[in-house]
Amino acid sequence: MRKLPSLSSLLAFEAAARHLSFTRAATELNVTQGAISQRIKTLEDLLGQLLFVRDGNALRMTDTGIEYLAAIRHVIRDIRSATDRTVNRQRGDVLTIGCLGTFALKCLLPCLGDFRRLYPEIEVRLRTPVPFESSPIHDYDVSIQHGFVARWPHMSAVKLEDEECFPVCSPLLLNGERGLSELSDLTRHTVIRTSSPLVPQDEWPLWLEQAGLPGLAFEAELSCDFLYPCYQAAIDGLGIAMGRTAVVRRDIAAGRLVEPFSIRMSSPLGYHLIVAPDRAELPKVKLFRSWALAALRGA
Repeated sequence: MRKLPSLSSLLAFEAAARHLSFTRAATELNVTQGAISQRIKTLEDLLGQLLFVRDGNALRMTDTGIEYLAAIRHVIRDIRSATDRTVNRQRGDVLTIGCLGTFALKCLLPCLGDFRRLYPEIEVRLRTPVPFESSPIHDYDVSIQHGFVARWPHMSAVKLEDEECFPVCSPLLLNGERGLSELSDLTRHTVIRTSSPLVPQDEWPLWLEQAGLPGLAFEAELSCDFLYPCYQAAIDGLGIAMGRTAVVRRDIAAGRLVEPFSIRMSSPLGYHLIVAPDRAELPKVKLFRSWALAALRGA
């Protein structure tokens, strides 16, 4: 059974690959260039293949190097993140928040300055989990997630607000040549759908059924992998997206999006503030929870 590579060799390889320079990798890791060269040679000897080649004065990765980097980079990132979380877990001055990207951009970040002004002694670290690569909720002091409360058993889960779903689009599209004054006008427009694993249900069919137009066919379809690009596509006039109360509120208030119809569909889902039992009594968590329940409801 072959030995596993040392962490020092992997770090040297990852840094050299990122910079395409042994010199800059050595500066980053605070070692000599010779040490970087030796660690990478040790790794190449273990793998039995070259990871870098010289192309004149430039350093170039081999196909093996590119493939190996893709395989080990997330491991290094996870080790760094796990170490950081473990070191800071019980620190009273570091708060780690896991928050879905769209909610972070549309709701949390616009309000977060208020929390930092109130509690300047608390350092905030915001993490936006990616589907299938995200860390468990336990890895955060607090987490903001979307779904049913039953999705998080044995956790403290508080719904931030009731959610409604409804179409949204750009004012330019609403007032454009094709118009959008009647429900039947939807057939002349592009529907924007989300194909994210975080959005397991397409809300458009349910909304159309409630609006009395089941099975309506749009002229075209644009699919995005996350909510945020869906809303940005709608802002840019590319089509009509399905809005959620919390994450489109500010765009509607600012005039970037409009609600073309008055039909809203109540959703059993919603954004929840999640706290693991072993974090619930930490002072920093109690302060954030109290602030969030006041600041993010209707924000």
